[in-house]
Amino acid sequence: MAQTYEERPRRRGRRWLVVLVVLVLILGGLLVVADRVAAGLAERAIADQVQQAITEQDASSAPPQVDVGGFPFLTQVVDGRYERISIVLTDVQGSVEGNAVSLPRLDVDARNVRAPLDTIRSGQGEVVAETVAGTGTVSYDSLAKLLDRPGLKLGEQNGKLAVTAPVDILGQKLTVTGTADVTVADDGKVSLKFADLNAQGLPAVPLARTLLNNYARGISVDVPLPSLPFQLNVRKVEPRPEGLTVTADAKDVPINSPS
Repeated sequence: MAQTYEERPRRRGRRWLVVLVVLVLILGGLLVVADRVAAGLAERAIADQVQQAITEQDASSAPPQVDVGGFPFLTQVVDGRYERISIVLTDVQGSVEGNAVSLPRLDVDARNVRAPLDTIRSGQGEVVAETVAGTGTVSYDSLAKLLDRPGLKLGEQNGKLAVTAPVDILGQKLTVTGTADVTVADDGKVSLKFADLNAQGLPAVPLARTLLNNYARGISVDVPLPSLPFQLNVRKVEPRPEGLTVTADAKDVPINSPS
């Protein structure tokens, strides 16, 4: 009998411990759900403000995809400072000198973002990022149109910008091929320098080579890019199969359009 008397309190104590653990897990789960719901609301509010800012820059895009990083989110709300906000823009359309330029995708990573609770809730005031880094891709078709050479096509070949174009040299219709060095000019334009162009069947006379070199100089230009959102400044360009990849950054940038 004494042994049974001792076991009952122990069992009751274990039951209360199990109940307590279950309650803690449920409460923790509810807090996580609430945290994610609040983050989702903030992401939608920021996406709306980003879309408005892009429109005011005479550009357009598909609805922005926004992800607020850092956990827990609610403590960041109270503090008014967010570790990271990632923004993905697709089908970005801008224009340069009347020509449409498309960026199939622009990834933006904003760090140390200052966004007071009232700003997120009302949409009034600025959401400012301490640093912003962006990576976008300019389609080769858009870039070729800026060069304004009939039949010219651009692409990537072994990490370089490759060109194919029809030319008329000394009465012969030839196809020119070659590659270009791509750099960022001091004014933020993309500098294209075509050097070693060749054309199969090129007449073996000095004048033919001179005309081909003249064509190369004619398409070796500084190409302006459309104004990127968030005051991004181009730092690097790199030819890739999907297009010309542009890397840009900025500091202390509003990522919304304050009312």
